[in-house]
Amino acid sequence: MSNQTSFPEVVLRLRMSSHDGHYAGSLVDGARMLQLFGDVATELLIRYDGDEGLFRAYESVDFLAPVYTGDYIEVVGRIVSVGKSSRKMEFEARKVIQPLTPEKGGLAVSSAEVLERPIVVCKAKGTCVTPQNLQRITPKQ
Repeated sequence: MSNQTSFPEVVLRLRMSSHDGHYAGSLVDGARMLQLFGDVATELLIRYDGDEGLFRAYESVDFLAPVYTGDYIEVVGRIVSVGKSSRKMEFEARKVIQPLTPEKGGLAVSSAEVLERPIVVCKAKGTCVTPQNLQRITPKQ
């Protein structure tokens, strides 16, 4: 596998909606972070290979902090190494904005705060595959 430093990086930021709340207290299912990692992986493959490719496997997934409806999550993904058809990737999801409840100083149900330091809520490593015959952008190795 090559270890270039010019691999693409993708950033996605979105708000967890009421539809994302799955458990008591508007807790968001951890699988939602994996869905976002999959979206980021797809964009990475399109940028690198010109094809959506396929997610083959996660090497590791760590859920580190809870995510709730109303939270803004920033997901970052990067390709860290490539083989003939495999692309190893790393992902991190961070909470960057959260609702501010009256108990925490919020003035209304619409109150929110930008976090001074983002909270890492999930990290993962995985491998995606783009068949060689579908790689349109990257020169064949």
